[in-house]
Amino acid sequence: MHRHLRFFLRAALLSALLASPSRCAPMDVSHATIVCLDTDNRLLMKTADVLREEVEKRTRLCWDAAPSWEPGPAPVIALGVAKDLALLPQGLRAALADSSTLGPDGYQLRVFPHDAAIVILGHDARGALYGAGKLLRKMTMRPGMASVPDTLSIATTPRYPIRGHQLGYRPKTNSYDAWSVAQFEQYIRELALFGANSIEIMPPKTDDDPSSPHMKLPAIEMIGQQSRICDSYGLDVWMWYPNMGSAEQFSDPERIDQELAERRHVFQSVPRLDALFVPGGDPGNLEPDILFAWLEKVAAVLHEQHPAAKIWVSPQVFRPRPAWFDAFYAHVNEHKPWFGGVVFGPWVKMPLPEIRQRVDADIPIRRYPDITHSLSCQYPVPRWDLAYAITLGRECINPRPVDEKTIHNAFDEYAQGSISYSEGTNDDVNKFVWSDQDWDPATPVIETLRDYARLFVGPDEAEPVAQGLLALEGNLRGPLLVNGGVARTLQQWQQIEAHASERAQRNFRFQMGLLRACYDASVQRRLIRETDLEQQARAVLASASRLGAGEAISRAKRVLERAEKKLAATPLRQRCVEMADDLFVSIGAQLTVEKHGAMEGRGNFIDNIDRPLNDAPWLLDQLAQAQKLATESQRLARIRTILHRQDPGPAGFYDDCGSPQSWQRVVAGKRWAEDPGSLASPRVSFGVGLRGQQWVHVVTARGFAGQAVPRTWMHGLTSLYEQPLEMNYQPLDPEANYSLRVSYTGRLRSKMKLVADGKFLIHDFIRTGVRPMATFDLPRAATADGAVRLKWTCGEGERGSQVSEIWLIRKPE
Repeated sequence: MHRHLRFFLRAALLSALLASPSRCAPMDVSHATIVCLDTDNRLLMKTADVLREEVEKRTRLCWDAAPSWEPGPAPVIALGVAKDLALLPQGLRAALADSSTLGPDGYQLRVFPHDAAIVILGHDARGALYGAGKLLRKMTMRPGMASVPDTLSIATTPRYPIRGHQLGYRPKTNSYDAWSVAQFEQYIRELALFGANSIEIMPPKTDDDPSSPHMKLPAIEMIGQQSRICDSYGLDVWMWYPNMGSAEQFSDPERIDQELAERRHVFQSVPRLDALFVPGGDPGNLEPDILFAWLEKVAAVLHEQHPAAKIWVSPQVFRPRPAWFDAFYAHVNEHKPWFGGVVFGPWVKMPLPEIRQRVDADIPIRRYPDITHSLSCQYPVPRWDLAYAITLGRECINPRPVDEKTIHNAFDEYAQGSISYSEGTNDDVNKFVWSDQDWDPATPVIETLRDYARLFVGPDEAEPVAQGLLALEGNLRGPLLVNGGVARTLQQWQQIEAHASERAQRNFRFQMGLLRACYDASVQRRLIRETDLEQQARAVLASASRLGAGEAISRAKRVLERAEKKLAATPLRQRCVEMADDLFVSIGAQLTVEKHGAMEGRGNFIDNIDRPLNDAPWLLDQLAQAQKLATESQRLARIRTILHRQDPGPAGFYDDCGSPQSWQRVVAGKRWAEDPGSLASPRVSFGVGLRGQQWVHVVTARGFAGQAVPRTWMHGLTSLYEQPLEMNYQPLDPEANYSLRVSYTGRLRSKMKLVADGKFLIHDFIRTGVRPMATFDLPRAATADGAVRLKWTCGEGERGSQVSEIWLIRKPE
């Protein structure tokens, strides 16, 4: 027994050591000298500057530069490319591999502690930049000192050749439009330090306003600066350029000439442009024949200024039809000389593996992952709690490192890499995770987070911040009401703050993490309080026959209205508001509309911090209507109806389809990790709007607008496009008759039909979003076997099927 115990203890200790961060002896490089092995190489010299500048920012040390390797007491950091191997001392050459065996952008980085030397050799000059980035990521830097692990030895080539992010300079972004040229340069540099080789910019004219009060420069000037910055780092420049306007406009010769002149001006304004990405839709909606004929003309104008640039296109369209895709892929496979490849992004109906089969093998595919949104998007937070959807919303600060790795690795082998869709700094963590995954999909998330925190926040905060970011993602898991991790996450971040340096506390990345921890805890505390208040109010209403309807309604209203009191005085709430102000000052983060000038629904989640989290708006609206009824019996009857709204009756079934409890009936198809974009499986989606303090259905019919709605209508099940939405109900009474009541709410407003057991038509195609509730009789034959499968499908060209509530009611004999 004792031998077994010792064995298990040793195994546990070994496992803990293997799981912990590597513990390497440091080599002091506080007074290092940088040697650029080829001073004629512009990018190598730039990389040397990057090393010096980034070290000086964190240590206040100024590294020397030398034109050649000279023996001396100070450590030497040598930068070069494969051909420069011969310029190194013989002893180091023998220990290094031949860098020419690495692929494009690859590098080797090796520390030689006994020789007081660090060597960074890239396959090419850009590879040397990435090697320098890795060195900075692994260094420990404090004021007056810098060190590096003495066992650091890396030889690596990126798995995928396209690794980048979109940095649009327009009001729709929640921060970029407030940035200066210097801020863009620093951010682009930081992305490059984590392996990014591409930056996607935008023309001044998109589906957004051309300017904002935050802008430091006109958009046409700033994109020229972005292009220049990228070129100085050797990074590829892409441009997302949608086709704004109708198909008729792109068939009109006069309008075509105007559009081409506009593009010529934009292309001339950027010194470097390697690729143009033209979405098939969102925005833009051209038939493939018109689209590709137009792109032929665009290519001619593009090549006047950038002769090697290619045009990439996405099959991105809101209401797709099979004929549209057939024509699109026929054009793609023509191998036009200007054509670069296909882009897979949001609202692309066909899964990536199928696209790979539809296009010729030699045509590359690039991913355009939406890493910036949390709902109503390509990759929403799976099965998200409604309280978070209401408050954090679509575009909150959203570190999702584990999710992003899972999404990346689900389909990475079908593409040549990715350039992410971003709307600002809210997805900052996600950008760096994607860059590391595009470099090597085997990279552990925790390694990226440690590097991120060490380099950007500080070495003493590296492990706490890395774990804190994972904890923030954990806050999003499961029902918020019972998520005990939220309070622990807040404690973690508060302890980090208490011990962090002043420099770390001023860091916007630290501030974003702390803000989210405070916000999550504030929302959870309100949810607990408001859930309790709603239950108290319902208990009062349940006593209406004893108290009298009027008295019960008055007491219930007073209970519900207590939720709105003392909101402004809550310390956590006030802390969130203060940090939002700090982020606006430091990086132009626009987290409110009125104070910071954000666009509604674009990152202004601080505006949502007081939104109601229980059914009080609907209950108060219903009680107000009950008070107006003429008789006591009518008022009591209305109260009973309110309290029993979800009651399916004896032996009946009820499902709030957006809640986790309902998923036991859902035919799920694939696991989320296999289908994170929900192209083959259903998802929970959200669709509500706010007027005053009332939640209202986003799609309203005449006579329904402005009325408060139940919380259950704010979320529901969705299956995208023609993918069916199916639910199983059992055990049923085979001798009984059943009726079905359904709530059809949501933002898609598709035409849907419902079939039971694959053969009984319950209703043919109807347009949803017009009448939110409908009741149907189920055929006795559909339930005679003690079970029924309900299957919803939408019409061709529709965006998907949505259901928010289901009652299966057993009829009385």
